[in-house]
Amino acid sequence: MSTVLVVEDERDIRDLLRRYLERAGFTVLTTGSGAEALELLRRDAADLLLLDVGLPDIDGTEILAELGRTARTPVLVLTARNDVSDRINGLELGADDYVTKPFSPREVVLRVQAILQRSKGTPDDSAATFGGGRLCIDDSLHRVLLSGEVIDVTPTEWGILTSLAAVPGRVYSRYELVNRVRGYEFEGYERTVDSHVKNLRRKLGPVGPELVETVVGVGYRLGWSRDT
Repeated sequence: MSTVLVVEDERDIRDLLRRYLERAGFTVLTTGSGAEALELLRRDAADLLLLDVGLPDIDGTEILAELGRTARTPVLVLTARNDVSDRINGLELGADDYVTKPFSPREVVLRVQAILQRSKGTPDDSAATFGGGRLCIDDSLHRVLLSGEVIDVTPTEWGILTSLAAVPGRVYSRYELVNRVRGYEFEGYERTVDSHVKNLRRKLGPVGPELVETVVGVGYRLGWSRDT
């Protein structure tokens, strides 16, 4: 049973989300404080963070930035900020998905389930390597290694990388990646794929652009071949 931490300063919304998530079988922790949320996350108290970015004590973007520097917990952001630039900023800071207020609590539950499912990966008996062993994607351990070093990726970044690695060299459009990673359509989400790719490349370091190649006007592909 997965634990979801709901960080929302409006009690009515917090209680509504708790009820729906508990009905779906989740253990739910709630708080209206960003400081308390960070303390709980440092203790690994939750498997997923449901975060309102408009908190009274700490801005939600600061929490996202803090998470990016420490443990990696999947994050679903709740916000009244409907501007696309705000969404992209949150995704660049490491959020896995975005829901704008007002929202359907049932939709929130579905998105939580989708993020947690992606974060588990797909069991496999062996790891796949690429580029002469430089890149290793291990489904069973849900782990990415580059030159022997573990690369911490978000569930969305994992989904993008494994989708591209399914057929190295094949070009995937942004629309295809959205549907492979999300499993459902998200109006306007194609534009945010670039933000996730940017984050992934940054984590991969100097080889990022050659490993995740841009095909102008089409999409992305894995630039390294799979080892035989």
